[in-house]
Amino acid sequence: MTQDINRAFQRISPELVQEAAGFQAAILADVAGRRGTMHGRIRALRPRMAVAGPALTVEVRPGDNLMIHAAIALAKPGDVLVIDGKADQTSALMGTIMMTACKQLGIAGVIVDAAVRDSLEIDEMDFPVFSVGTNPNGPTKNIGGRIGHPISCGGVTVNAGDFVLADADGIVVVERENLGSLLPLARKKVEDEAKRIAQIKQGNTSASWLGAALRAAGVLKEGESL
Repeated sequence: MTQDINRAFQRISPELVQEAAGFQAAILADVAGRRGTMHGRIRALRPRMAVAGPALTVEVRPGDNLMIHAAIALAKPGDVLVIDGKADQTSALMGTIMMTACKQLGIAGVIVDAAVRDSLEIDEMDFPVFSVGTNPNGPTKNIGGRIGHPISCGGVTVNAGDFVLADADGIVVVERENLGSLLPLARKKVEDEAKRIAQIKQGNTSASWLGAALRAAGVLKEGESL
């Protein structure tokens, strides 16, 4: 299984991960064409949590976490477990014991389209976890699944090795092969937004594009203005 996973994807270079991790999820989502963002049902257990890194994908049956245990054993330091739990909220797929193992092994964080438990303890651990919520029920450990294969998580296709960035706003997935080309665009967007915020603070609150957009949408007629 380890050989199959290693063949399945190449991990992003640590230097590229470090640079991309410096951006907000919103910035990467915008420069990626407003695509690749997971459904808002998957959110940080605490708003201050954030994680970035290459995805190690896991698919499980609802309520069963057998393959997550296997994925933890196979993960490399810096990997982000991205788990298709079928949006099930009837039981928790992970809790303190598994999260402690993840942190000990250097796994960067967990994104799971399902519920978790022991949320207060996970918060105290300062380990980033994104889920659809919590449930005190424990899972079963009986059913096989897949590791390192394409999955659907939060409505987004995630391939093993794709870059994932998650913060208080949500989660964005960028294809591994596209990440390098997006970073210059992300840097420019950060610079442009900083300039615009500075202008607003100086009293220039008008949006130069607004009039044309309202006319194009039929809200204003030619020659009219707000």
